[in-house]
Formats: sequence, C-alpha cells, structure tokens
Amino acid sequence: MKNQIGKIASARLLAPLLAAILVTAAGCGANAQKGAVEGAATGAMAGAVGGMFTAWVFGGDVARAGARGAAYGGSSGAVVGAMAGGRVDDAQAAQKQARQDAEIRKFREEIGTDAFNGLVALGECKHEIALANAREAARSGKKDFVMAGVWVEVLTEADRNRTEAASALYPRLLAVDRDVKTEADAQAQTAELLRQLREIRVEYGLPAVCSA
Repeated sequence: MKNQIGKIASARLLAPLLAAILVTAAGCGANAQKGAVEGAATGAMAGAVGGMFTAWVFGGDVARAGARGAAYGGSSGAVVGAMAGGRVDDAQAAQKQARQDAEIRKFREEIGTDAFNGLVALGECKHEIALANAREAARSGKKDFVMAGVWVEVLTEADRNRTEAASALYPRLLAVDRDVKTEADAQAQTAELLRQLREIRVEYGLPAVCSA
C-alpha cells in the first residue's frame, strides 16, 4: 500500500505557499511583508514535511497531505512573521491563523511533538537536533510516537550518508512498523522518503543535500 502511495509525487507545493503568502501579506507594510515571507517559508516547510511524513507512515495521499500542510503552514507562518515584522491590518488574520494552525497541530498530535520537531529539524539540515528529538520520541510510551521517532532517526542517519548507522536501525523499524516487511523494504522506503524530503527542501530554497 505504502509503496503505491510513495509513487505519488509530493512536490509542486510552491503554488499553495505563494498563494498563502500573497493573501496574508497583501495588507502589510514593508517590514511586515518581509516578516511574513520569512515566517511563511518556515511554517510551510513544517507543514509540507509533516504532511508528507504522516501520510507515508500512517497512510494517506502523500501529495495531497503535503500540499495541504504547505498551504496551511505557509499562511500560519506568514501571520506569525507579519506580526513580528509589523502590524497585521486584517482583523480576521488571527481567526484564519487559528484554523490553519489546527492542521499543523493535527500532524504534531499524530506523530508526537518530539518526532515532529525532529522532522522539521531534519528538513532544515539540523541533524543533531533531529536525532535528539527522534530518540526522545522513540522512548515514548505511545506506539505511534515510537514508530515516528525510529523513522526520523533512520532518515536522519541516511540523510547524512551514515549508511551503516541507518541500516543498523532497520531491525527496530521492522519491529515497530508492520508495513515494513524486510530490511530491503526498509531500505527502499527510506530512499523514497528521503527523495521526497529533499524535493521539499529544494522547493523552499534549501539545498537538497545538506552540507557536511
């Protein structure tokens, strides 16, 4: 099932992001617009990565979840950024932010705060932070949080080209994720998730592959 889902492209998230930025920042001054754009990029990337990951690991349409997360996260981040950069003129911005934050909160609640924060850190190439959060999630007493934590740790090690470290985690992955049938399957799914993560990085102006 997930192998079929993984074939769905999770890219093309830039259009929803730009639309979110334009809608939110339209009424702001120069400083507010700058803050809105910066905030939107952070929020949208978190939404895109969170949506892609939860859809892959827990089931769903990867492309649709990632795009929805990018649009909601982008608008929410833009509101926060605009507040930091200047006054938000639209009186309805706070209500809109609350609705959009709910989508990000849904992703966070599904995989746990530690795994979510680790995933966002991984998207930003902050590997040590990603690993710390992933290992904390893996110590959680909740099954889904543990599975997400192990996945984030595997992806982090693979992303920084520590192939042996990633491979050493495959038995744990098989133990917590029943949709991963063999170590070869774990390797294939890791490679596909990593590919999608790197596509998201490129869309938000980061290098696909992190510098050493």
